[in-house]
Amino acid sequence: MTETVVAEVLNEVRGQVGFITLNRPRALNALSLGMVRDLMRILLEWQHDAGVVAVAIRGSNKEGPFGAFCAGGDIRFLHQAGSQGNPQLEDFFTEEYALNHLIHNYAKPYIAFMDGIVMGGGMGISQGAALRVVTERTKMAMPETAIGLFPDVGGGYFLSRCPGRVGEWLALTGDTISAGDAIECGLADGFLPSDQLAAVWDALATQSFPDGAAVKNYVASKLIAKNTGLSSARDQIDQYFSLPSVVEIITALEAADSDWARSAAATLRKRSPLMLHVVLEQVRRARDMGLAEDLRMERDMVRHCFYLRPGQSETVEGIRALAVDKDHAPKWNPARIEEVTPLMVAPFFVSPWPAHSHPLASLA
Repeated sequence: MTETVVAEVLNEVRGQVGFITLNRPRALNALSLGMVRDLMRILLEWQHDAGVVAVAIRGSNKEGPFGAFCAGGDIRFLHQAGSQGNPQLEDFFTEEYALNHLIHNYAKPYIAFMDGIVMGGGMGISQGAALRVVTERTKMAMPETAIGLFPDVGGGYFLSRCPGRVGEWLALTGDTISAGDAIECGLADGFLPSDQLAAVWDALATQSFPDGAAVKNYVASKLIAKNTGLSSARDQIDQYFSLPSVVEIITALEAADSDWARSAAATLRKRSPLMLHVVLEQVRRARDMGLAEDLRMERDMVRHCFYLRPGQSETVEGIRALAVDKDHAPKWNPARIEEVTPLMVAPFFVSPWPAHSHPLASLA
């Protein structure tokens, strides 16, 4: 019996548009190293192909196209590679972050149809898009602190540019937001009902466009307004998440006479205490950085997440608890937010490489 190998990244040029479909639906299109390499190869080819004026990307679910965009990186691979010292772990992050940089700087309109789950690495391949389309099924988050990691793939860069202190809130809590909230946060550009996705997608292949801008404008013309529920919480977000430290943030949240604040505090108490402190520093440093500088910082940070404390990686432990053993009882070290010291946080921001030999030295 012959086993059929199914491509995890489907691509074709129809008309003047390059179409990409993430095709790993059983894993919610979580990115493998092979998928990262396929995306980089395809995008570089199309960037130099005069017959392609724009790119459209979507995910798929078990029923077919759309329904899920991308749940992030393949965290089971990260756990295995981090536990066993697999050198492909280093390759994955270097190549994924280079892909994120390419998308942010892509020479042609890159349009992301962010239907369904859009988390972690899924944000990395959509936040740099010229047009970010969300639907009523969109569930967006950077939930890395739940697995002892930090919002990478340029998360420091794009979260720090959200209005007010929304970036700190999303980065620390990992809370999930819907389409309207994503638009208000500056993490999406417009709303399209999911029952119209297929028609718009197919029209890109059949209509004639003078250039890439016309493709982008056509999709933008189909987008409609969407209400947000975030506005009512914005004052509280800015009040608490502007405080100088994680300890001050959670102390104030726990003392507040507000269901929203108490819920946020309870969420933070479940996250990695060490990584909460690291993430607050990350977002605030990134506010003054360009994308390339931020990605280099995050490349340093992610190496430290796996190798700074041999045998004591918060990330390996967090993934174990969430996705491997599934006991949902990570043994964080330190165990409490109040036990983290500046001396524990500082090494995450020291590069293990000289500037000239940094894995992302070539990013401009």
